[in-house]
Amino acid sequence: MEKNARIYVAGHRGLVGGAIARCLREHGFANLITRTSAELDLRNQAAVEAFFAAEKPEYIFLAAAKVGGIHANETYPADFIRDNLQIQTNVIDSAWRYRAKKLLFLGSSCIYPKFAPQPIREDALLTGPLEPTNESYALAKIAGIRMGQAYRRQYGFDAISAMPTNLYGPGDNFHPENSHVIPALIRRFHEARLSGTPVVTIWGTGSPRREFLYVDDMADACLFLMRAYSGHEHVNVGCNEDLSILELARTIARITGFGGQICTDPSKPDGTPRKLMDNGKLTAMGWRPRISLEEGLAATYEWFCAHARELRR
Repeated sequence: MEKNARIYVAGHRGLVGGAIARCLREHGFANLITRTSAELDLRNQAAVEAFFAAEKPEYIFLAAAKVGGIHANETYPADFIRDNLQIQTNVIDSAWRYRAKKLLFLGSSCIYPKFAPQPIREDALLTGPLEPTNESYALAKIAGIRMGQAYRRQYGFDAISAMPTNLYGPGDNFHPENSHVIPALIRRFHEARLSGTPVVTIWGTGSPRREFLYVDDMADACLFLMRAYSGHEHVNVGCNEDLSILELARTIARITGFGGQICTDPSKPDGTPRKLMDNGKLTAMGWRPRISLEEGLAATYEWFCAHARELRR
């Protein structure tokens, strides 16, 4: 990728897209093309095609998506499958039609079967039933992977896919109901400390194990893959370490200064029992994460505190 290449970051205001845009600028890529969702609705096929016809980006990081935690996925399954299918179909097709050089599609670790062997290898895809709570989102992401592979096979379009583990970091969604586990816990423990609430209850048993990757590491991996990889198969991006949700909660409680009691609520869903990615393919290419969970959580909490007032609006 030349430093003056026309690069479109779809979803630049989101957690991952924002980190990708930062990473690109830090590496000297200044010719970035961005649009807010108000300026360009990626669900609108005609609008997306008109955008590509006018801008003709050479490289595309497709980080735009409708995302959310267990509650959001269970409550809005139709929105998750419809919106994500529309976004990725429109962008991938227009990128090919208007002769983009390369596209990187961002998926999710939820594409894998609920009971996939751990750590999860790329070839576990479609080998068993999905986790029901986020099936709609997972099916859309699987379709995106397969669409990129089909366009590569039929048209020779250089589309690649990266499957990140659970991501977190500055710019995350801290909504009290629709956020993922780390931002949700950061907000709850922070507010409990401020209000003097003695007990915080977390969803589920606390036993499921999850792997977490700081979003700036993910952005670095995306740039690495865009420069170094042009294969047919998707690539896992993780850190090869996991911990239980209860262990995570205790760590966040300590970082936020919450000194009260942490309880679990087994009546709420746990989701997949364990989800640890096999990062061997990417590691063999020469990439490794740099930021530890402790460092990443502290940086994320610092960002949250700096933006807490506007996040409450």
